Amino acid sequence: MKSKRLETLCRKLSNVCTRVKARMPLLRQLEFAFRSTDILSVGQPGVSPGELVESAGKMPAGPTAETAVLLQTARELLRAHGADRIARELRVEWNSRLKTAAGRADYCQKLISLNPQLFEHPTEIDRTLRHELAHILAQLRAGRRRVLPHGAEWRQACCDLGIADEKRCHNLPFKVSESARRYVYKCPQCQRDFPRVRRIMRAVACLACCRAHNGGEFDARFRLKLVRL
Repeated sequence: MKSKRLETLCRKLSNVCTRVKARMPLLRQLEFAFRSTDILSVGQPGVSPGELVESAGKMPAGPTAETAVLLQTARELLRAHGADRIARELRVEWNSRLKTAAGRADYCQKLISLNPQLFEHPTEIDRTLRHELAHILAQLRAGRRRVLPHGAEWRQACCDLGIADEKRCHNLPFKVSESARRYVYKCPQCQRDFPRVRRIMRAVACLACCRAHNGGEFDARFRLKLVRL
C-alpha cells in the first residue's frame, strides 16, 4: 500500500517538474524582453525625424520609432565624418528635466538629450540634434584639449553637419515655470550680477572676465561672490 502511494507521489512530482521545465523558456524570454531596454524599433526609411514626430504631439513614453530615426541619423552623420567609434556608442534620449535648453550633449557619456517641448516645434528637432551632435564632434576632433562650448571647433562642426548658420542659443518659446531667484552673485571685476535659484556650491567664475583676461581658463580673481539672499 505504501509503495503504491509512494509511486503515485513520485509520478505527480515528475509531472510537476515537466510542466515547470516546459514553462522555463517562456519565462526566460519574458525576462530577456524586460531587460532589453536599449533596443529601439526601426522607423520608416526616407522619413525625416520632424515628419515622424509631428503626428505624435507629445513626449514618447519610451524608446520609439522616432527615437530610433534620430539615433540612426546621428550615427550616419558621425560615420560620414570618420567618427565610427563614437557612432557605435552614441545614445539619444528625451529628457523632461530640460526646461529652457533645447538639448544637451554629454561627450563622456556619448549621450544627446533632447527637450520634449521640441515636439511642439517638430521642424526644429533635426536641427537641434545636429547642434548637439556638433558639440560631440568638436570635442572628438580636439582630443584631450579643452574647447569652448560654442567656439571655432563647434562652428566648424556645425558647417560639416549642414547647419553653418547655427546660433549658439535658440529662440523657441518654451514654457518655463518661474522660480524666485533668491541668490544674487556678483563678479568682482565687471560687477555683473548673476541671480540664481539655488546656492552655488562650487567655485564659479565670470566667464566673460576669464575669457578677456585669462584665455578662457578659470581665474580665482573673477570668482563670483554672494551679495544678496
